Amino acid sequence: MRTRTARHAAVVAALLLTLGAPDVAAAPAPPPPDAAGTADAESAGAALVARRAALAAASRGGGASGLDFGACPAVEDLPSRVRCATLRVPLDYARPDGPQIFLTVSRAAATGARGAARQGALVQNPGGPGASGMHFPLVADLPGWERIAAAYDLVGYAPRGVGRSAPLSCRDPAARATGPVQEPVRPSPAYKMQRLAQARAYARGCARRAGAALPYYTTPNNARDLHVLRAALGEEKLTFLGASYGTYLGAVYATLYPRHVRRMVLDSAVDPDPRRVWYRNNLDQARGFEGRWRDFRAWVARHHSVYGLGTTPEAVQAGYERVRDAVARTPAGGTVGTGELRSAYLQAAYYDDVWPDRAAALAAFLRGDPSVLAAQAAPDPAAAAGAENATAVYTAVLCNDAPWPADWGTWDRDNTELARTAPFETWANAFLNLPCASWAVRAGRSPVAVGAQPERLPRTLVVAAERDGATPYAGAQELQRRLGAGASLVTETGAGSHGVVGGRNGCVDRHVERYLLTGGRPGGAGPPGAADYRALRAPRRWFVAPRLVAVHGEDVGSEESALGVS
Repeated sequence: MRTRTARHAAVVAALLLTLGAPDVAAAPAPPPPDAAGTADAESAGAALVARRAALAAASRGGGASGLDFGACPAVEDLPSRVRCATLRVPLDYARPDGPQIFLTVSRAAATGARGAARQGALVQNPGGPGASGMHFPLVADLPGWERIAAAYDLVGYAPRGVGRSAPLSCRDPAARATGPVQEPVRPSPAYKMQRLAQARAYARGCARRAGAALPYYTTPNNARDLHVLRAALGEEKLTFLGASYGTYLGAVYATLYPRHVRRMVLDSAVDPDPRRVWYRNNLDQARGFEGRWRDFRAWVARHHSVYGLGTTPEAVQAGYERVRDAVARTPAGGTVGTGELRSAYLQAAYYDDVWPDRAAALAAFLRGDPSVLAAQAAPDPAAAAGAENATAVYTAVLCNDAPWPADWGTWDRDNTELARTAPFETWANAFLNLPCASWAVRAGRSPVAVGAQPERLPRTLVVAAERDGATPYAGAQELQRRLGAGASLVTETGAGSHGVVGGRNGCVDRHVERYLLTGGRPGGAGPPGAADYRALRAPRRWFVAPRLVAVHGEDVGSEESALGVS
């Protein structure tokens, strides 16, 4: 059994390897696109005024003195040096005096080690949407974080809907199927209709269980909550670390509140192009996962002498298919069917680190021992409630943020075509998002036009792996372009693990540390917008392909001039 300290370290490592109040109302922001869902410009302006009033009121109510940090509840499983608080925000920012919700917040104070000057709070969002950042302060214990933890209060929080923050649920976790899930390789028309009916039932469950609150689980509201949290922490400007979906949240925040951005590290970037949010992003993701599945099979083939699964990716695929056919007939350990098998091997598309374990499980199964696979792929009943909550928030935010095709024929056509070249995850991804086709909330679903802010942003840092499947690399390039000349992009070339910051690549982490501590970005001298490409070989692990880091961007003057600090 792991000790509590070991559990904390494991949680944090997984989280990272996966990432008098200030005057809120006085900082004008462009009207957010979701306000444009009102009938005319007058009502849109009124909604914007109401939102600003709500932000100001929430900031005053939860200001620096209003965040009362104390001992964390036992349910958070955090050590005593981490302190917790709750932040009150409006459910609907257009109704500041309406229903309020409370978000959970955690903080580890800056250590001040070696005389480091405190630089404020570093707030983290690990992505999802649906993931909690409450364990983020524990990174202070991890190697490589000492200087950042010395200078910053490390602040995590559970976004609205997540954990104990006005938790959202779409069905009873206990009602989840307890037996193995069997997914067909090529779904028949009848199976598709079955999944469509299930998606519609799930969407109805979300509407029934959330009630009137359902429309308010959105990225713009997450950004407004983050704005209130920043003010409640006593920070005039936000220093932020976002991973995966957290990069999109950070980009939306920067668009709505550019004057309140100090520094941002955006790791494994979602493509923020409104035309791709979220339906086309998910099609792109299925293509990305297919590429990573090929990477895994090619690596296993190169290590045939270890695993005996064949010397070509095709031979490895054939072995996987034999295992899939076997668990379709007889679930491994009585718990692992084709659905659980696919989910387990999807992790190989996310993280190189699991490749040895997954390859060993295939090899053991084909030698007659299914126990290794069962141990790796069996669902954890203790995690069912958390998984249900995370899925509910994920679904609500994505469905509320943007329009989705309502016509099943569009989904069927697009995913049938895509599955011809990307069969590994296409249909599973489609069925996961299919509740959005019949979502109860229809009005005002226009994605924020990231990058449309009138002010130039301070320097920001985007970090990406070139072969990331979950957030394909083109999204990082698009995000850098939209953030403007002050954005640098650090690329881990030839690599594909999702979530680069925090221990996978020392070269990347040094760039991130330098930026957070000094504001300095990688790159050489040159006019704004020029690019400087450098490649640095990172430490090599025996099971991970060699990694290079390419740096795109350049320094543009001093920190003070870039931030507009007098």
